[in-house]
Amino acid sequence: MPTTSDMSMLTLVMNASVPVQLIMLLLVVVSVLSWTFIFSKRSAIKKALTQTRRFEDDFWSGGDLAVLHQSISTRRAEQGALARIFDAGMTEFMKARRSGSAPELTPTLDGARRAMRAAYQREMDELESHLNFLASTGSVSPYVGLLGTVWGIMHAFVGLANVQQATLASVAPGIAEALIATAIGLFAAIPAVVAYNRYTHDIDRLSIRFETFVDEFLNILQRQVR
Repeated sequence: MPTTSDMSMLTLVMNASVPVQLIMLLLVVVSVLSWTFIFSKRSAIKKALTQTRRFEDDFWSGGDLAVLHQSISTRRAEQGALARIFDAGMTEFMKARRSGSAPELTPTLDGARRAMRAAYQREMDELESHLNFLASTGSVSPYVGLLGTVWGIMHAFVGLANVQQATLASVAPGIAEALIATAIGLFAAIPAVVAYNRYTHDIDRLSIRFETFVDEFLNILQRQVR
């Protein structure tokens, strides 16, 4: 064990037992991945909000839907989630109208509705990607860190068996290095929990906007069929 005169963080980590070091390494890797997903998801949600707002402005500006659909179709990869949902519904609706195989109101709208629901599910799956990792990190990391702490404290007390006179100075380094595992676990868990709650809220709001748009767009198509 390190002496009390050398209690730096690096020294404590380097002198920890191998299982505790492996747990610390695992938590550091999880923390790095978690922060990577936090920043990437933040950028993706911000971009989705901006693209959704821009498409809603274009859609409700009163322009020709066919022209809007054509502009989106030519640059589909650059458009936002809501624009792609609109594109899927409008494409299916126009196919049904051109084919003449579904002149009735209900079959025509059902095709557009199914196409938009499928596009909606794809977009939501993309927005929700990596959220499960953040949730798992937030819930499991403290327990993994606690496992490292328990193992480290056990190792410290076992080491006292060879010491004739146990003092606080002899047990403090072992306990300190063990507690580092818990600290790393909390460092990995807290940002993941905060980010997960925040991003889940933002994605739920986007989901409501998407579903509302689908209903409103179907009403517009219904008026065009009549």
